[in-house]
Amino acid sequence: MKLKKIICWPPLLGGIGAGITIIILAYITFQSVLAGSIYGLWLTASFASSVVVVFGYPENEFAQPKNVLLGHLLCAFIGILFVTLFKISQDRTIFFLAIGIAVGISVMLMMLFKISHPPAGGNTIVVMLAQDSFQFLLFPILVGAITIIIGGIIYNRFILKKNYPHKWM
Repeated sequence: MKLKKIICWPPLLGGIGAGITIIILAYITFQSVLAGSIYGLWLTASFASSVVVVFGYPENEFAQPKNVLLGHLLCAFIGILFVTLFKISQDRTIFFLAIGIAVGISVMLMMLFKISHPPAGGNTIVVMLAQDSFQFLLFPILVGAITIIIGGIIYNRFILKKNYPHKWM
């Protein structure tokens, strides 16, 4: 009986689900037929934090699919806007101001539109540091967030038999 309790322990299962989801994203990024192509990037650091929320705290509003997907897209988009439209580079004279303002705007808009997903806030910084383009919205942000949501649904609904997601919109 004790073995079943260990195997079904939510932190263990959450860690396994999160790990498998990141393995899938990393495999597609580094080992699949897409690796090395313009479609090869499916992984970003903020996804590690996202799986903590989705697999560890699925009842939380921040873990709901709309928050995960739209939060990631919005924050990456704000970073891209600063890089492309405002021509913000890593020039030290204003970069520290621009990056702070961009993150502040990202947080404000996530709160305004009720799509807060704390890990997504990191996308603004990543995009601005990497000087990324609109391609980043598709790969890794869109496809990676959708992969995390699908993994979260499979794990929470079908393995743990939890009501996830609580709401789609």
